[in-house]
Amino acid sequence: MNSVLLVLGAFVLYLVAYHTYGKYLAKKIFELREDAVTPAHELRDGVDYEPTKKAVIFGHHFASIAGLGPIVGPAIAIIWGWLPAVLWVVFGSILMGGIHDFGSLVASLRNKGRSIGELTAELVNPRTRTLFFLVIFFELWIVIAIFAMIMGILFNMYPQSVFPVWMTLPIAIGVGLLVRHKGANITQYSIIAIGLILITIVIGAHFPIRLPGIFGLTSIETWLIILLIYSFFASILPVWLLLQPRDYVNAYQLLIVMALLVLGTLVAHPKIVAPAINHNPVGAPPIWPFLFVIIACGAISGFHSLVSSGTTAKQINKEPDALFVGYGGMLTESALSILVIVAVSAGIGIRYITKDGSVLTGFAAWNTHYSSWLAAKGLGSKLTAFITGSANLITSLGIPQSIATTVMGVFIVSFAGTTLDTATRIQRYVIGEFFTDLGLPALANRYIATFIAVASAGLLAFAQKGGKGALVLWPLFGTVNQLLAGLALLIVTVYLAKMRKPIIYTLLPMVFMVFMTGWAMVKNILDFAQKHNTLLFVVGIAVFLLELWMIVEAVLAMRKYLRRT
Repeated sequence: MNSVLLVLGAFVLYLVAYHTYGKYLAKKIFELREDAVTPAHELRDGVDYEPTKKAVIFGHHFASIAGLGPIVGPAIAIIWGWLPAVLWVVFGSILMGGIHDFGSLVASLRNKGRSIGELTAELVNPRTRTLFFLVIFFELWIVIAIFAMIMGILFNMYPQSVFPVWMTLPIAIGVGLLVRHKGANITQYSIIAIGLILITIVIGAHFPIRLPGIFGLTSIETWLIILLIYSFFASILPVWLLLQPRDYVNAYQLLIVMALLVLGTLVAHPKIVAPAINHNPVGAPPIWPFLFVIIACGAISGFHSLVSSGTTAKQINKEPDALFVGYGGMLTESALSILVIVAVSAGIGIRYITKDGSVLTGFAAWNTHYSSWLAAKGLGSKLTAFITGSANLITSLGIPQSIATTVMGVFIVSFAGTTLDTATRIQRYVIGEFFTDLGLPALANRYIATFIAVASAGLLAFAQKGGKGALVLWPLFGTVNQLLAGLALLIVTVYLAKMRKPIIYTLLPMVFMVFMTGWAMVKNILDFAQKHNTLLFVVGIAVFLLELWMIVEAVLAMRKYLRRT
């Protein structure tokens, strides 16, 4: 299979889907209105609720959902072959992920920007909202702790990324201040910001920074504390000062990297050396149902519903913008996953250096890296496959290998960072909504709620030496995240039923996701029992029963709404 044909074919499908299915959903199902007052205007406070240009909020949304998920998922799932990964990424995003993100965003827009969990109280009942809160808190709790740790690991793996990543913050704040107080053109100044960041990348490539451990802490633990402190302040700052300009600039970075990968593919036009279907990878779990759990972002991810109904819904200027931001953002992230698949199935075959210094090409290169599930499973292995393949594509454009590697390192760490502080802000919203509903407004204060979000994640991280406490619960994350996607689709389906709209467009994806990921969770729980992992076994059963309870409650509410039609 030719990599160029794969990329062009997928991109054409995305464009067709957006202009047909996406616009149909916007016009006929959700009936987006130009004159509708959005929460950004109705509740404008200059901190969280802020009307924002469509391109800017797209940048925030895209950067927030496109963390490491669309990279690590395809980079491991390619072990089953490139064809299953491509089919799930393309058609999953068009038919499931797109309406999941779009529907969550619209439902929140129509309900004062409240989170998908908070909407459950009105659409189903308050009891179900509490159940949903526990699931959402559990997911974000793990995300904050694990991504802070991952960023520490990435800074150690790619010390040349430290300087450019941290310099992005003052550059973004400068853009935010100029736009806010001087009326500067954000696009013009973002381009200037990208130029400055490219300069920092060159500096970082020549002057890598390695942070030593201090006060008896390891380097990763030191980074973890710094990153959690940063997350606290990033969460409480006004969105226009850091969140919007940084994510907008990061979105430009991502689009530039994607453009480099597309151009590299066109120039190098590498042959896909991975098998189309690999039936029995050594040590791998069965492709059904685990493909649909391992590839989440890029196809459909429950975390996206939290972003859509968390930060994004509070900044949408006009309802019609939701199509471009929600559905368009999901398709763009899926396009990134296609480029990742090309990098790890074709780019890696251009040149691959083994641990003993041997240089391999073609199928031998791919087969060496993906010799077994264990060999390809770790974070370092996933990122190595992607960065090696991507750097090979970029160097075909005449860019030096050291610069190409630094660009990819900065790209990866930057987007891990956007996921980290967006997750912290969303957790603050969730905690604030929960305590407000309990009649405890003092604990809903943004400073206290943010402290609870950061401190709880820190306690989880440091529950194990090396700041790796979240790794204990990480085996549950994939199935919890994908079951959350099914539950978000369920709530959007209930919303459509209440609005007396056709529910088939969200009902079928919801049934598919609940079935597939429920199947995967049951298999995981049985595996935990077999390995006598009591903690994961008990927590897994508890989460699974909570979600089954939610499904029953939501289905009963939906039947009530359907009887009214």
